[in-house]
Amino acid sequence: MSFPAACATSPDASRRDSRQVAATCSVACFSVHARAEPGVMPRVLELFAKRGLVPSSWHSSTSGAEERELTIDIQMQGMGLELTDYVAACLRQIVHVEVVLTSRKS
Repeated sequence: MSFPAACATSPDASRRDSRQVAATCSVACFSVHARAEPGVMPRVLELFAKRGLVPSSWHSSTSGAEERELTIDIQMQGMGLELTDYVAACLRQIVHVEVVLTSRKS
C-alpha cells in the first residue's frame, strides 16, 4: 500500500487539520494474541482484505507450551483512528482470539 496523498507535501496539506494529517500519515499497529488454531490467521487477514486493505507489515509466531499460543503483529499505513478502533473490536470477536492490543506510530 502506498502512502496516502495527505502525507505528501502540497499546498492542500498545509490547509488540512494537523490531527487529520497525522492520523492519516501514522501507522496503526495491532498485536493479536490467540490460541494457535488453523483458522485464526485467515480470519484476521479477512478483516483487512474485505476492506481492500493490505497490511504494511505482518509477523506471526507461535510460542508457549507445545506452541499453542499465536501472536500476530500487524502494521497498517494510513488507517484512520475510527477504522483502527472498529477493526480492533472485530478482531476481539474472532473465535480463539484472547487479546488485541492497538497502538499508533508516526
